[in-house]
Amino acid sequence: MSDDPDLRRLLLFLLGGSRGGENRARIIRRIREKPSNMNQLAGDLGLQYKAVQHHVRILARNSLLRASGDKYGNVYSLTPWFEAHIAIFNQVCEKLGFACQ
Repeated sequence: MSDDPDLRRLLLFLLGGSRGGENRARIIRRIREKPSNMNQLAGDLGLQYKAVQHHVRILARNSLLRASGDKYGNVYSLTPWFEAHIAIFNQVCEKLGFACQ
């Protein structure tokens, strides 16, 4: 696994440098375990649907998540690029004190 400094900086900003970072980490961890739609994520994580929608949009806009399926029932999964560098996510979570593994 090669280090990707751009991904490390992005994750530090999205998870540690902005509000909602811990919820974003929880969403990533949950999607990593089982690709899901927003409704499933909200139920499984105990978050409001609108909050999940907001965080998923941010993660997708930053090329960490991708959607497949029809618009309402989109199932989100990690992008191949992010999946290939998931160790960086684990390191950032550890640094921030999040239980992400």
